Amino acid sequence: MPSRRPVRIDTDERRGGYDREMTAAPLVVPPRLAGYLEKFYGEQGRAWATGLPGLAAAFLDRWELTPDGPARHGMVALVLPVRRSDGDPAALKLQPLDPEHPGEPSALRAWRGDGAVRLLDADPATGTMLLERLDGDRDLRGEPDDLKAVQIIAELLARLHACDPPDDIMPLRDVVAGMLAYAPRAAAALADPADTRLVNGWASAVTEVAGEPGDRLLHWDLHFENVLAAGREPWLAIDPKPLAGDPGFDLLPALHNRTDEILAAADPRRAVLRRFDLMVEILGLDRGRATAWTLARVLQNTLWSIENGVRTIDSIQALIADALTHRPAAR
Repeated sequence: MPSRRPVRIDTDERRGGYDREMTAAPLVVPPRLAGYLEKFYGEQGRAWATGLPGLAAAFLDRWELTPDGPARHGMVALVLPVRRSDGDPAALKLQPLDPEHPGEPSALRAWRGDGAVRLLDADPATGTMLLERLDGDRDLRGEPDDLKAVQIIAELLARLHACDPPDDIMPLRDVVAGMLAYAPRAAAALADPADTRLVNGWASAVTEVAGEPGDRLLHWDLHFENVLAAGREPWLAIDPKPLAGDPGFDLLPALHNRTDEILAAADPRRAVLRRFDLMVEILGLDRGRATAWTLARVLQNTLWSIENGVRTIDSIQALIADALTHRPAAR
């Protein structure tokens, strides 16, 4: 498997694009961030957290930055609001180098702020980035109409996918190869034979499109919390885990987040299809291929869960897959 860090964010572990925590001089590493780092990286994560105050101080000095408000953190990154020497606002993002998720600075450079946050500076040796500052208090969870929020995501993805991927971006082909190699063993580990059949069926669907993995620059994780309000545009994407591949592989995050609205619908499967069809239409995708690549993301999430010891299929993943594969006949 190519990655063990979950992409799905619709859990109680994280509410808000980044958790707000005040920092002092010297920086105190937020306990929740330290816990995430240990969870995902073990001893390496603990060591990185220990060195984080010194790393932050070094880049504040190197890039002539002044702290300008409370820090935020996600699962592995700390983001410090700062002012540059000319007084302009920015955000200092510090995170461990992760060989399983390379290429964020390259992708942001390639997008040049077209639909995504601007990269102002980067240090390849540490993975530290200086970014355009966006409004961390406003993300697409605050948009009351979930279909409007999905439309915004799809319109951003259309812009992001228009870009050719840089040479150092991981190809989807490699990700899929790892998934398909692991899928038979993972499926056999499930407790319910019906779940085993589902995983094998999803893997079969992915096999049919694996030979044409695509060549667009993908975000891989554009859910509602990774779209922030901005000054120069209403909304911009943040925090990519870039891949080079088929745009259909980018749809699932907008389907399996904000699931309360889907589950509250009279027909949850139709609610899934409304989101999916809207994205397919805006992105101009072939529905059959988009279905197969979305099943690939469902398969990926399921394989991650199995790898972490779960022996049942997540109900939301199963609902999405069922909606896409058992579409009601047109009337």
